[in-house]
Amino acid sequence: MPRMRRDNPVEGRGRSGGFTFIELLATVVLIGIIMPVAMGSISLCTRLGGQSRRQIEAACLANTKLTELRVTGDWDSGNQRGEFEQEWSDYQWKATVVGWTDTTMRQLDVTVTWLSQGKERSVTLSTLIYPEEE
Repeated sequence: MPRMRRDNPVEGRGRSGGFTFIELLATVVLIGIIMPVAMGSISLCTRLGGQSRRQIEAACLANTKLTELRVTGDWDSGNQRGEFEQEWSDYQWKATVVGWTDTTMRQLDVTVTWLSQGKERSVTLSTLIYPEEE
């Protein structure tokens, strides 16, 4: 049986398989609309990631200072402030001791501050201390 050939009248005329100028233009316009939004999102994520890192560093530094003050007994000398070593020179700390609802207890607060985007940021850690009788 002879095989019938089906010819597509559209095939072979006009299109060579590439993109038309209109399709390319639409793609460029779409990319031009999407790219600023995507870049803004990436910028925001990067900034928030940096802020989170700084906050975690500050919390770790506050925890270290809180432990140091408790172990050495320096917390008892009242309100103090200072700076950290050269590696952490962007951060400052302040320790305050206040009375607590139970008169035998003291609350020790350590606040670590730093500047971020022109604003002062801070993290505060607190603990309760039972002063030893001397």
